[in-house]
Amino acid sequence: MRRIRISIFIISITLICIGIVMVYSSSAMFSYDTYRSTTYFLRRHLAHLLVGSLLMVFVMSLDVAAIRRWIKPLFIFSLLLLLLVFFPHFGKEVGGARRWFKIGFFSFQPSEFTKWTTILFLADLMAKKKREKLGFLRDFFWPLVITASVCGLILIQPDLGGALSLGAVSMLLFFAAGMHVASIVSLILLSLPVLYFSIFNVPYRRKRILAFLNPWADAKGYGFQMVQSYLALGLGGLWGVGLGQSRQKLFYLPAAHTDFIFSIIGEELGFIGTASIVILFMLFLWQGIKISLRSTDPFIQLLSFGIVLTIVLTAFVHIAVVCGAVPTKGLPLPFISYGGSALVFNMAALGLLLNIARDRYFQEQKI
Repeated sequence: MRRIRISIFIISITLICIGIVMVYSSSAMFSYDTYRSTTYFLRRHLAHLLVGSLLMVFVMSLDVAAIRRWIKPLFIFSLLLLLLVFFPHFGKEVGGARRWFKIGFFSFQPSEFTKWTTILFLADLMAKKKREKLGFLRDFFWPLVITASVCGLILIQPDLGGALSLGAVSMLLFFAAGMHVASIVSLILLSLPVLYFSIFNVPYRRKRILAFLNPWADAKGYGFQMVQSYLALGLGGLWGVGLGQSRQKLFYLPAAHTDFIFSIIGEELGFIGTASIVILFMLFLWQGIKISLRSTDPFIQLLSFGIVLTIVLTAFVHIAVVCGAVPTKGLPLPFISYGGSALVFNMAALGLLLNIARDRYFQEQKI
């Protein structure tokens, strides 16, 4: 297990270092134009990285038994934060969405915290019954209610992408816990009317779908960001135009240092650079799944599975959006995109993954 932990740590540090370089490269000109400083976003990214590192070390120092005792209070606390964001004196509205708290230097997105506490809570709840023969309603009713409630609160912020990603990870956790495929398919089919209503009853989401189908039809409107992403990836070719030499980051590609940072990586470092990122996340997935497969403790199995899937699924959705494989959705690239609450809590989750992969937990299980 020590080798697996070292591998995960090295992969994560590599991604973080790539992120530091690419955040500066993709944001320097925009930062100077807006704040008269080329390092404004870099400094904030490093500050979030420092907070995330401290939180990661703290989580690594905790005992797993102690963590399990605090799961329920943490989950309830995260739900309260998620509800408070809807109150005018607490939540901050940006672009019509109420997803943030503003705390001095930092903007805090409670849905990122709630996402991880939900995974913790589901892993703990289902681990207690995983050794038994599971029944659909008896053993999965409350996990389903919890998942649906949290996804509903995230959806009305509104944040459809966050709700969908949490729902997808939860379904995979249910499968790992023993839910039959037929039951999962039935749940997905039942959720389709809600998904259809959430997309086609909201004008800007409907336009995003149309832009996804044919971005060139409105290349200066809703298809603009997608077209500029295609141009960035196309300009990069095999080897890229060179680090720092991107043209699309010069006020052509919106959100170049956050939701579309993979496009800038493709332009500056080419196919070699983007393929390297994909390979790193695939290695992260493989090493993380090893932890789940080698453990006999249901809680560690489900938790490690949930952590790894959440990070890797977010990464591949980000990449799929940038490449035009799925409709546009603002998801950061884990460990690489400009930091914020997503970076901080991803690092905390990384610390938890490294913690539960310690040799002593597996030796106690005689593995």
